[in-house]
Amino acid sequence: MPDIDLKAQIITLAKLQTIDTEIYTLKSEKEAKPAEIKTLETAFEAKKQSLAGLDKALQDIQKQRKDRELELSSKEEGAKKLQSQLYQLKTNKEYQTMLQQIADTKADSSVIEDKILGLLEEQDKVKNDIEIEKTNLAEQEKIFSSEKKKIDGRIREIDDRLTQLDGARKQITPGVDQKLLSQYERILANRDGLAIVPVRDNSCQGCNMYVPPQVINLIKMYERIITCEVCNRMLYIENDAY
Repeated sequence: MPDIDLKAQIITLAKLQTIDTEIYTLKSEKEAKPAEIKTLETAFEAKKQSLAGLDKALQDIQKQRKDRELELSSKEEGAKKLQSQLYQLKTNKEYQTMLQQIADTKADSSVIEDKILGLLEEQDKVKNDIEIEKTNLAEQEKIFSSEKKKIDGRIREIDDRLTQLDGARKQITPGVDQKLLSQYERILANRDGLAIVPVRDNSCQGCNMYVPPQVINLIKMYERIITCEVCNRMLYIENDAY
């Protein structure tokens, strides 16, 4: 690659990679933030749905209790009506039959009263559960608001830092040969934001694959860009390049 100082270009690309690595990391973090917010919202909505379910259960119990109370009132009225008719009967058989009807009605009333008492106990329990759930919901709302505020704040921090890094990048890229820059950015886009990596202990720091000594010698000659045979990232030797 004539007419350019390849060693100087590699040093510049390595500096650019430092910036791009941070950009890639920050963008990945930012992209994950909506999912974090969604998780918080889901937890908060679950608490709201739990409270709504308890409210619905309370309404159902109150309706059942009202229905039973109306039924009890009807039974009691029926018993009174039968009682008032008791002394109008003319035969003993009619009298005994009426007494049995009154007894049956009172027995039915007793069963209904037990159901009403059970519903009242259930109602009190659900009301208590509602108060507990309201307290939990208030706490969850505080947590949700606090955590969302932190996430929103972090997103703003990331955006500010990305603006700074973009500015730093624009200062460096004019000093890179356009052909080299195009190659670098193509690899950057296809290799998770990592285009140029050092060789350490005969290993590519992009994929950890072995780099033979003859390849290392080619890198040190700075006659052309040498890429990893496995991951295709640009290679350089740290101590030699700086």
